[in-house]
Amino acid sequence: MLDQAKKQLDEQGYVLLPGVMAEERRLALAARLHELYEQEGDESGSEFRTEAGANRLANLVNKGEIFAAVVTQPEVVELARHVLGRDVKLSSLNARSALPGGESAQPLHVDMGLLPDEKGPSGLNSIWMLDEFRLDNGTVRLVPGSHRRGVRPQDALDDPAAEHPEEIRVTGAAGDVLVFNAHAWHAGTANLSDAPRLALNCFYCRRDQPQQVWQKKWIAPELQARIEGELRDLLALDDAENDRLSENPAERSSFMKATR
Repeated sequence: MLDQAKKQLDEQGYVLLPGVMAEERRLALAARLHELYEQEGDESGSEFRTEAGANRLANLVNKGEIFAAVVTQPEVVELARHVLGRDVKLSSLNARSALPGGESAQPLHVDMGLLPDEKGPSGLNSIWMLDEFRLDNGTVRLVPGSHRRGVRPQDALDDPAAEHPEEIRVTGAAGDVLVFNAHAWHAGTANLSDAPRLALNCFYCRRDQPQQVWQKKWIAPELQARIEGELRDLLALDDAENDRLSENPAERSSFMKATR
């Protein structure tokens, strides 16, 4: 199945992995996110960004051991390495809850304004569906194959917020994970239901790119001291070049331009 997933990811730019989260795990992740929303209130997501029509959380590795296994999920990490090369790192682990009311629609975009370069793709994202993704509750629209176009939608389309003739709506069950090339044109749609739609976003990048959220800055030193093995490597906690890339305002500004 993983070989088939790699093939679809190469050709279409996305793949849906069914049942990655067992029910107990899914409920535990959702419960922790709801606790954090309550605790952080208006400050939720401030380490990264806030967004009209959605609640956000950021820096999640720092906010519960339960999130470590998301970063190191074997099949997702393997797909990241397939697309980006073996030397990958976490760019960010955030949460996004699309709120009811129809204000959560996004324009088509590529994550962080990224385009492929001479080394190939530079980012891969995954959406962990903690609630069912339906057509009415803010699911993802995506243009298959657009990861190969080498252009941002805002530079190619008259209106990136408009429906694209080639787009699909990706639906999935609670517990599924959508993995997609960060260069694929995609967007969250409006939540027209009567309840929030909750998800995690686990975003990986190549080692030569700055992290979207600089993990070394935001993870508490006492926690950093306890992190070992694959998680420590994926967080790039001992990587001096990552520190230079991720703390340099000019580098980050270039990396984050033209975002959403």
